[in-house]
Amino acid sequence: MYRRAWTLMVFLAVGMATWAIALAIALDKRLVDPEGSFLGPSYIRLPLLLLGALLLDLLPLTIWRSWRAPRTIPSVIRDRLRNHWNKERWTLVAMGITCFYVVYVTYRNIKSFLPFVISTKYDRELHLVDHALLFGHDPATFLHTVLGTGVAAHVLSYVYLWFLPMVPLVVTAWVVWARNLSYGYWFVTSQCLAWTLGTISYYALPTLGPGFRYVYLYTDLPSTPSGRLMASLADTRHNVIAGTVEGAVQSVAGFASLHCGITMLVALMVQYTINIRWLRIAVWVNFGVTAIATLYFGWHYIADDVAGILIALVSFYVGGLASGQKFEGKGLRSHPTTTTSAVPVLRD
Repeated sequence: MYRRAWTLMVFLAVGMATWAIALAIALDKRLVDPEGSFLGPSYIRLPLLLLGALLLDLLPLTIWRSWRAPRTIPSVIRDRLRNHWNKERWTLVAMGITCFYVVYVTYRNIKSFLPFVISTKYDRELHLVDHALLFGHDPATFLHTVLGTGVAAHVLSYVYLWFLPMVPLVVTAWVVWARNLSYGYWFVTSQCLAWTLGTISYYALPTLGPGFRYVYLYTDLPSTPSGRLMASLADTRHNVIAGTVEGAVQSVAGFASLHCGITMLVALMVQYTINIRWLRIAVWVNFGVTAIATLYFGWHYIADDVAGILIALVSFYVGGLASGQKFEGKGLRSHPTTTTSAVPVLRD
């Protein structure tokens, strides 16, 4: 039923893993589990992620439905397991989380190998493009002048950093709670594709990003979590390249902006699959503010953000086709063409 989505997810996971292993062998380096130092090894973490997805669904629901009648707890749990956590749901959750996890971990490693594969950087060229688009001005200088470097810096910093916990949360949310399973496959397939395309873009046009290449443009900013993260990444990059640290990955690469790509992908998925107006507004605002933050702090050039948006559009559309979505109205709306034993295809 979801063979195309399964095939694409597995193909991307295997392809990224093969790429990472081949680079590690060629460079005589070992693959690193980026979160392994404080979240434990993968063979423990993956089962915990699956168990966490189950508990994330069962615990709040059980408490909500049985808080006035504790004796009904067993029946509430049995009911949910029978009606929601069927074989189809477990297949989606297991495949989705596993494939995404493999793609993400290998993405981090392949990105870390970039300085050892390609030494050329195109920061100057993209910096000149920024100047051409803004008539000789830097995006950062323009935004610092318009928005100021006080409250705006702290607000933008926290919105930018929200991306880090958002990624695993939204993946889990779609595979656990998507009423139509095709939406869960759509989201995870699109996520895997977006991270893969983002990895390819790092090698197609390697850059550091203006905040790392043109540090003087950001000296007027106050100390923020975003700024401290940038400084930490710069130090880690230096140590990884120098070989003075083990078990770490360097995470500096500008083109394309996956902050823009992934936040836009989330916004598109909410727009097409969830009919809650305030949530639609919230995710689009999150995308817009994140895009501004990438330029404000110097994480990316304008071209990086544009490329990230294109990655989101391609991933969203291809993931939709793979999961059985039919696009209508020049692509401005869609409906699923697949069904499950529990949820038939319904159209308003």
